[in-house]
Amino acid sequence: MTQDSALPQCIRHYLEAAPREALPITYQQLAEALGLQPPRTIQRVAQALESLMREDAEHGRPLIAALVVSRRGEGLPAQGFFDLAVELGRFPVDPARQAGAWREAFERVMAARSV
Repeated sequence: MTQDSALPQCIRHYLEAAPREALPITYQQLAEALGLQPPRTIQRVAQALESLMREDAEHGRPLIAALVVSRRGEGLPAQGFFDLAVELGRFPVDPARQAGAWREAFERVMAARSV
């Protein structure tokens, strides 16, 4: 099991190395791929992704967390992703424009990856 303090960097490494056809990945798939055990696996993944979002915004990088989506809904990240992206000034406040902003963010991350 991955220690939570190291989880953000483990997630970054995993997402950077994942094959293009495996992305986007769901929160659950990511938790399983990293061998996380209950309790709170999805919550721990979400918290680590929020940490990565803050780090990426601080360093002017594309938001790697855009590669992770909810299994519910329309293949988009959970609402917390959008809330934080707006807070970080990366996404528009208007919810009607956020799905398009996510698609652009996803493509920017994919273009920036070394794989």
